[in-house]
Amino acid sequence: MVNADDRLPESPATEIRVPLRVGSDDPRGGRWTTLRGGGREWLWRRPDTGRDGVRAGDPFVDAGGLEECLPTVRGRPDHGDVWSRPWRTIGPGAATIERPDFTLTRRLTDRSGVVVADYRLQADPGYRFIWAAHALLDLSPAARLDAPADTPTRLYPEAAALLPASRWPADRPWLSGTWPTPAGLPLDQLGPDDGTAVGAVLLGCPTVRVNDGADRLTLHLDCDGQPRSTALWRNLRGWPTDGPYRSIGVEPLLGGTFDLAEAGPDDAAEVPPSGEVTWRLTLSAHRSSGGRPR
Repeated sequence: MVNADDRLPESPATEIRVPLRVGSDDPRGGRWTTLRGGGREWLWRRPDTGRDGVRAGDPFVDAGGLEECLPTVRGRPDHGDVWSRPWRTIGPGAATIERPDFTLTRRLTDRSGVVVADYRLQADPGYRFIWAAHALLDLSPAARLDAPADTPTRLYPEAAALLPASRWPADRPWLSGTWPTPAGLPLDQLGPDDGTAVGAVLLGCPTVRVNDGADRLTLHLDCDGQPRSTALWRNLRGWPTDGPYRSIGVEPLLGGTFDLAEAGPDDAAEVPPSGEVTWRLTLSAHRSSGGRPR
């Protein structure tokens, strides 16, 4: 995979940094509940979902915020095995969760207004996994996603309804294309609502930027020796069929697919002989000079 950290479009020279603050709910799955700065809340929330009553093994309950998905996103367990279980707080901003196959520890800090999430996964050597920071963002219909042009991009089956039937490969779980218009679909535009829902993975893309009016949010994933990507869930009131709503997920990803069961040799992270994988997610915000939060 080609990592393209430095090929994002340039930001305006007049923008200023907006300090961010983060908060999480460790007893309820470690979910990030706030990512706030400059009078703006970046994380979208969906109230009255019954999220507080979730038990381990339940189908995913979409409450918004940022969910930790491990060891898969799609497939089983639904959105992974850690979002529905209590995490144990072990220090300021630090929490851990222990499962039979792995132990995951996370530390959240605000460093000069930049949010840094440091992770450590301990498991047997050879253990394969997908991890995603399943961040659902509160964005206007004018928002767009910046990623390096021509990034290899996988489209998932929801997109089949938007394409001629002959375009979808019968023997593959995804259709390959390039950013920003894989198979001719302009995925960088994140609204307005049009009744569609599309999932995609931008392969080898550890850095993306969300632009919404005067505000910009940059997400960057560091991890040596593991595949780094960004997943996109662009739900413009196209899902679920029995009560669709709008939700936009921009999701730093270790791996190259949503479902661990579909992962090829290079599509999942793998624990090395040391028995440990560490990675860092960094989130920073900027605002054009003179701009106001929407």
